[in-house]
Amino acid sequence: MSEKSDLMARSASNSDAAPTAVGPAPAVSPRGRFFANPTFHFETLRNAGYIISNCADLGEILETVKVISEGDAQSWYASWEATADRVFALAQRTQDSLSKGGAYMRAATYQRMAEFLLPPDDSKRPESFEKIGRYFLKGLDTLGVRYERISISYGAGKLRAMYFAGPQGAERKPLLIYGGGFDSILEEYYPNFAEAALKRGYSVLIYEGPGQGEALRKYRLTYTSEWEKPVKAVLDEFLHAHPKPPKIVLIGMSLGGYFAPRAAAFEQRIDGVVAYDTMYDFGAVLGPVLAAAKNPRAMNNISVSWACRNALWTMGTKDIDETITACAAYTLSAVADRIRQDVLILAGTEDHFVPLHQTAEFEKALVNARSVTTRIFDGPSGGAGHCQPGDLTGYHAAVFDWLLDKFAPRPAN
Repeated sequence: MSEKSDLMARSASNSDAAPTAVGPAPAVSPRGRFFANPTFHFETLRNAGYIISNCADLGEILETVKVISEGDAQSWYASWEATADRVFALAQRTQDSLSKGGAYMRAATYQRMAEFLLPPDDSKRPESFEKIGRYFLKGLDTLGVRYERISISYGAGKLRAMYFAGPQGAERKPLLIYGGGFDSILEEYYPNFAEAALKRGYSVLIYEGPGQGEALRKYRLTYTSEWEKPVKAVLDEFLHAHPKPPKIVLIGMSLGGYFAPRAAAFEQRIDGVVAYDTMYDFGAVLGPVLAAAKNPRAMNNISVSWACRNALWTMGTKDIDETITACAAYTLSAVADRIRQDVLILAGTEDHFVPLHQTAEFEKALVNARSVTTRIFDGPSGGAGHCQPGDLTGYHAAVFDWLLDKFAPRPAN
């Protein structure tokens, strides 16, 4: 049933588990890295990838990281916000619509980067979140990108979604539904995936669930391990106002590698699911970091302190022990045999969050899937990290080739 990747032969064991950092990051960056601290490096590389969608630019990134103090979240914020403000001012005075729209989109990316590492209760967060959304919408409007904003009732609050109708012929292709993970907001899904999908003729529905974006910040909705519930709410609302597409493919980024397969296990309207990347057992991933966070010395490392604080915020838990218990529920082991769709799994050999052996475990558990395809990215590809931040072109190629293979467009009448 499983189709093995030709990108990298698998070699995985329990020794693949990411080590837990307990002290301050070294001051000197290893060769080939923006920063020595893995979180600072990863987040810079993650957003540098959005150069391919014209939502970032290399020189602006390089100039910004020059003045950031290693491991200092406030220095990170100040530097990226200064770049966002400068690029927004550039957009305001630019006349050419493509250049103007691109500058707005880059400003949104940089502002999102700025607030990312702030503590949840930092007073700068509300204004920063508002700026991200405002810059993003200005960018879409200026570029002439068609979109529909959708508000979905959920629990005591609302979920945000946005629908991008594809060009003529998109109605014969599957609808691609895209959601994020542990640190997600809606505005990242366009540069990461929707822009690429629209260029390839697909329609895309992006959404936030509880624990993400506006749902978390405005309505204090926190994560649920039963992710089929927000996905059902999103699908019900969308299909109430739009024709049913021929097929529906659900894609989940990062922790979404748990969310999307979990939803597919219970939601029969989904025809295909993409785990981008593997997240078979989130408790096993985050548990050791949370345990390390009990050591005050470990909390001096931004990689530990950010993960711990973000977990308490998004899970709605009161302390580390409660959070460890909550995270343990986020495993696919009990539901993977319910997944009957076509499944695409992406993984990187140097993922510093998710050990590679979880990919093999996930494959083995998919005993009733219609098909299982795995794509593993190695070091030379540039995409060996978590969610392929250095190789978005390779990630796009893997996803869109899989879509062509499994969901060829329905012939026109």
